[in-house]
Amino acid sequence: MDTSYWHKQTKQAPAYEALLWSRPENRLHAGKLLIIGGNGYDFKAPANAYGDALNAGIGVAKVILPDSMRKTVSDIFPEADYAPTTPSGSFARSSLAQMLEAAEWADAVLLAGNFGRNSETAIVLEDFLGAYKGKVIITHDAVDYFLHNAAPLLDKTGTTLVISLGQLQKLAVNAGFTTAFTSSMDLLRFVETFHDFSRLHPSNLVVKRGESIFVAKSGKISSTPLPTDQKIWRVETAATMAVWWIQNPQSTFKALTTALVA
Repeated sequence: MDTSYWHKQTKQAPAYEALLWSRPENRLHAGKLLIIGGNGYDFKAPANAYGDALNAGIGVAKVILPDSMRKTVSDIFPEADYAPTTPSGSFARSSLAQMLEAAEWADAVLLAGNFGRNSETAIVLEDFLGAYKGKVIITHDAVDYFLHNAAPLLDKTGTTLVISLGQLQKLAVNAGFTTAFTSSMDLLRFVETFHDFSRLHPSNLVVKRGESIFVAKSGKISSTPLPTDQKIWRVETAATMAVWWIQNPQSTFKALTTALVA
């Protein structure tokens, strides 16, 4: 059985070691990342993503939070900008223009999560993905807004999804994929199925299964063991991958894979 599409790596043996030695030396050339997330009750995901992006070597990062959080976090998170909100504290439809304007400045956008559950925010995120043509990384509960309608995520070129196995299962079902991703699959069967699924869609897929993280792009697969002490992985992985993708725009698969051992 041919599995030449499957690239295995560890931190000690990176699959694309050359990328580790070709990083920008000057922050002026290290890229610009826009991070969007939060609601009136939680901003951990965008705040953590901001710190993770800085640790990964981004040149400049900006954050947009809902305006409902201004009084709460302006003193402790002065880097944040604020967009209009609904009465419940989530992003309002009128925030879309500000998001798109900031996105034009950025080399990539990270929808980091903690969006809560709000029908108006759902419209904002759907309209944002429809209008924005650049690189976008989506993770955490931002993905949940699209589980009922998988096409905007899976079929948008320039999109990277950092998702749980459960989210992958739902996206595959709603996309009409004929083979179910089950927790009882053996490793080889999972890799084959992930390979087949990724060949059908232009988005880049990143998912954790067992103790490894798998990256898929156009049928290529990589696997990297996850550190045993890293229980919360999606936001940190998404932010780090965003930075590597920005800095290696012509080598998407290699960049996303190398970010896991950087």
